[in-house]
Amino acid sequence: MTNASGQIRPLRLGVNVDHVATVRNARGGQAPSPVRAAQIAAAAGADGITAHLREDRRHIRDADIPRIKNEVPIPLNFEMAATDEMVRIAVETQPHAACLVPEKREELTTEGGLDVAGQHNRLKPIVTALSQAGCRVSLFIEADPAQIRAAKALGAPVIELHTGTYCETNGARRLAELERIRAGAREAASLGIECHAGHGLDFETVGAIAAIPEILELNIGHFLVGEAIFLGLEGAILEMRKYMNAARGAAA
Repeated sequence: MTNASGQIRPLRLGVNVDHVATVRNARGGQAPSPVRAAQIAAAAGADGITAHLREDRRHIRDADIPRIKNEVPIPLNFEMAATDEMVRIAVETQPHAACLVPEKREELTTEGGLDVAGQHNRLKPIVTALSQAGCRVSLFIEADPAQIRAAKALGAPVIELHTGTYCETNGARRLAELERIRAGAREAASLGIECHAGHGLDFETVGAIAAIPEILELNIGHFLVGEAIFLGLEGAILEMRKYMNAARGAAA
């Protein structure tokens, strides 16, 4: 996507700090702190912080959310299941963005996108309540035309395309999935929806996604936290930025 001068718009990076909290919770206590990780990410040039408060509280805790919002100088993207409890917390906390994601207690990580097309009546009042609370609502979905059109019908200003299948496959299937994501991003842009992407991205896979001009933000977490063991969190974020910027520049 280009701006008024015809230049490709910059690509933002949202850093997910969930798995800093996973390490903390492995022993209990307060360290390592996801709030401190978010502050380091901000200092390293991240554009936003993503945190998923799961129903089972397996990583991020309730107290982490207002602290990240209030103690970190970049926007908070609050990932949440479409439940009354999470809507209440989001309305009370008023993060910059609220991203609705599918959630199953037995899953290790988010598996696939939210079925927006099949849950319109359930999701509509949630989208309305979050929007009225001042949250920019995002829907985490597959790059499927029906899901994208359903997001438009719900009035969500943002979608985040699931890149997990693209990252987990290779060869012809990966190329096909990449083309599906490209087409989905174009579809979103044509409908006036801001398009983000994320899930499973690493140094190898980020380039092709970053080169899609309609995608304006990537949300990356698990890989960066893992890579921080070797490079430090600041180093991992700076390295990811290099790959993103190189791909974006090549696409210009």
